[in-house]
Amino acid sequence: MAAFLQWRRFVFFDKEIVKDPGENGKNFILPIGISACDSGRGHIVLGDMEGQIWFLTRSLQLSSFQAYKLRVTHLYQLKQHSILVSVGQDEQGINPLVKVWNLDKRDSGNPLCTRIFPAIPGNKPTEVSCLSVHENLNFMAIGFTDGSVVLTKGDITRDRHSKTLTLHEGNYPITGLAFRQAAKVTHLFVATLEKVQCYTLSVKEYPKLELDTHGCALRCSALTDPSQDSQFIVAGDDCVYLYQPDERGPCFAFDGHKLLAHWHRGYLLLLTRDAKSPNKPDFGSREASPTEKQVLTIYDLDNKFIAYSAAFDDIIDVLAEWGSFYVLTRDGKIFVLQEKDTQTKLEMLFKKNLFVMAINLAKSQHLDNDGLSEIFRQYGDHLYIKGDHDGAIQQYIRTIGKLEPSYVIRKFLDAQRIHNLTAYLQALHRQSLPNADHTTLLLNCYTKLKDSSKLEEFIKSSESEVHFDVEIAIKVLRQAGYHSHAVFLAERHKHHEWYLKIQLEDLKNYQEALRYIGRLPFEQAESNMKRYGKTLMHHVPEDTTRLLKRLCTDYHPSQDSSDRDNMDRASMNKASPEEFIPIFANNPRELKAFLEHMIDVEPLSSQGVYDTLLELRLQDWAHEQNPEKKKVLKGAALSLLRSDHTVFDKALVLCQMHNFKEGILYLYEKGKLYQQIMHYHMQNEEYGKVVEACKRFGDQEVCLWEQALGYFARKEEDCKAYISEVLQHIDQNNLMPPLLVVQTLAHNSTATLSVIKDYLINKLQRESLQIEDDERKIRQYREETAHLRSEIQELKTSAKIFQKTKCSMCNSPLELPSVHFLCGHSFHQHCFESYAESEAECPTCTPENRKVMDMLRAQDQKRDVHDHFNRQLRCSNDGFSVVADYFGRGVFNKLTLITDPPGKAGGLEADLQRDLLIHTKRNA
Repeated sequence: MAAFLQWRRFVFFDKEIVKDPGENGKNFILPIGISACDSGRGHIVLGDMEGQIWFLTRSLQLSSFQAYKLRVTHLYQLKQHSILVSVGQDEQGINPLVKVWNLDKRDSGNPLCTRIFPAIPGNKPTEVSCLSVHENLNFMAIGFTDGSVVLTKGDITRDRHSKTLTLHEGNYPITGLAFRQAAKVTHLFVATLEKVQCYTLSVKEYPKLELDTHGCALRCSALTDPSQDSQFIVAGDDCVYLYQPDERGPCFAFDGHKLLAHWHRGYLLLLTRDAKSPNKPDFGSREASPTEKQVLTIYDLDNKFIAYSAAFDDIIDVLAEWGSFYVLTRDGKIFVLQEKDTQTKLEMLFKKNLFVMAINLAKSQHLDNDGLSEIFRQYGDHLYIKGDHDGAIQQYIRTIGKLEPSYVIRKFLDAQRIHNLTAYLQALHRQSLPNADHTTLLLNCYTKLKDSSKLEEFIKSSESEVHFDVEIAIKVLRQAGYHSHAVFLAERHKHHEWYLKIQLEDLKNYQEALRYIGRLPFEQAESNMKRYGKTLMHHVPEDTTRLLKRLCTDYHPSQDSSDRDNMDRASMNKASPEEFIPIFANNPRELKAFLEHMIDVEPLSSQGVYDTLLELRLQDWAHEQNPEKKKVLKGAALSLLRSDHTVFDKALVLCQMHNFKEGILYLYEKGKLYQQIMHYHMQNEEYGKVVEACKRFGDQEVCLWEQALGYFARKEEDCKAYISEVLQHIDQNNLMPPLLVVQTLAHNSTATLSVIKDYLINKLQRESLQIEDDERKIRQYREETAHLRSEIQELKTSAKIFQKTKCSMCNSPLELPSVHFLCGHSFHQHCFESYAESEAECPTCTPENRKVMDMLRAQDQKRDVHDHFNRQLRCSNDGFSVVADYFGRGVFNKLTLITDPPGKAGGLEADLQRDLLIHTKRNA
């Protein structure tokens, strides 16, 4: 089979020989006798036939140490740890030793050897053929030429933390080992000359599965990257096979005798003997004739092309490090294969018009979307130039989101290419990247093609497939006269404003618009009724009023019977009826019906509803001529005023505007505006109503009688009967001084002395009686004051003799010790201590003294209460009594103290109070 010959060949690598930086451009020469190679952790590791291990850094610095006494046969450098595992010999014979080196630690300048153990299981002498170590440092597998595999489990860097067992036995040499880790499952691939097997190490007893009945030669197996699912590669002479832990995967027909297989970063490297070389070495022989040519081929299995191929002389090994491949040859030279950058590789493909391969390569190299878009654009340009417009538009479609759409649109604006332009615009909309111009252009393409089916498909696509700006499409369809399509699109995608705008402004279908609003959710129905309510009210007033009643009481969208349950369970929504009153500007009849409905259904409606309804009822009452109907309308207006839902100020203004007398008087009384009630009757010359108002509200405002007297006094008509009735009430309640009454009535020419005769006689009689009573009290107070002053003088000037023989508390004969007070009371010492509340006060006189003190304190507290004095003076029937009471409390003492000389005014009263209230305690 030679299927690989059909693959295209490219030179994606640059081949150079490594020069020695310190030898003036001479070729770098490897140490002699290299027997093992590996790479990782930033260096290339070499083992030679003299037991030394060499390290080659990126700066081509060589260092070495003696690892074995005889030779090094195998090396394995871990990629994630600075651990190197080697196999070599320290003595003659077949006794290979395994040594584990820690490269981060030093022992006398050399890497630290953390473990040494013999590789042979038991005492059976056999050579090591291959070696593999798990990156977690818990597994190490050693293959032998006798067909056995030894597995070391545990910490491979320490003896006491690991154990060794024979995992596999057979008759064919082991040619390849590889660990595969997937999640928590660990597998070990084992390849021999005749078989390929897989062991599951994460399960007890290590079950195995035979994957194939043919194997491979030594070094002809490898493990792919995790990106390739970590498949096991086995390179036979005819084919290259890939294996999963449980099955064989794809197969590639690469013929030729394989000498080496290696995998790195998505590339498969195969080293084969040149077909012209007839000799085939035996197993394990790495020696080749001096004239033998070897061909190194680098395959890209994903994109199916050969990235590089070249012939070399006697290759020791191919290693991947520092982002390149290094080829080590037997003559000590090192060749480096440096991969070209992605852009260079793409340009090589572009020159050959291999755009499909360039696209696949860019994807495998994880090129960003901008780079891929540029490839698609160039491919599209290539097809467009060739005349393959259908193919070109497919490539341009793949650039959507990166390439400016106008670049493509300009190419296909020719009328003959309108189908391609339509396809591109459709793809642009499917990716939700169009602007308004693109949507407009696509719709124009449909109309120009007269492709009604495509237009229907475009606007009637399912909501999950809509990739355009619906609002732009509605605008374009409306402007183009496709009102039915625009309405469908607006209803389908719930663009309620556009639906209603088209129905009302273009189609004039008011009934349908109203029905549509009734099916909307509450918030949207409310907002649209505020916007279009006046228009709908003008054309369909009754239906609009019904919808507003629903909206302001218990609104539910009009739905099918299948949705009734959901509707019943939905929360109640109510709009504010006051916000919709302006809609009824030219429809007072519908407005009244709407408001009547609202207060019937919702008695707790807003005040604006009641105020507006009151205004409507008052208007009807004012314009009604039929007495019976007018009476009914009056009762309706009064009932609304009595509902306590209207605003007082607004209702009063409305009643005054319509001269609604009953309402005005009711509101005055409700607001306790009694003076306004009487003024209203005065303005209307209703004398009886004035007196009646005084009788009803005179107790709340006594000044009403004074105002009534003044009102009748100014009248030149004969109002004697009303004046007499007012004077009678003033006299009974002592509301005005007689002099003020006489002065008030002096303005009335019709009021004679006979009107106030009885009033004056009664007033003078009561005043005389009051004067006599006051004079009697004055004499009494003077006598009491004189007596108190004499007692005070006696206490100041003469000695007090205590002659009490009995205790004032227990009425028993006094015994020493006893307590005497100046007030004349005496007590036993123990009686005084038992009953006295204070050592300086007489227990018998204490209650009376406290009353006096409380009265004095009350007077002091009320001296400055001028507001209370003024209010009491204004509301009292006898103002003189109020002034006298406050004068007695000392309210006006401050004025006296300011005008009198210091030390004279008030001195005697102060001494009198102190002597009356303070008593000296004496112990006899």
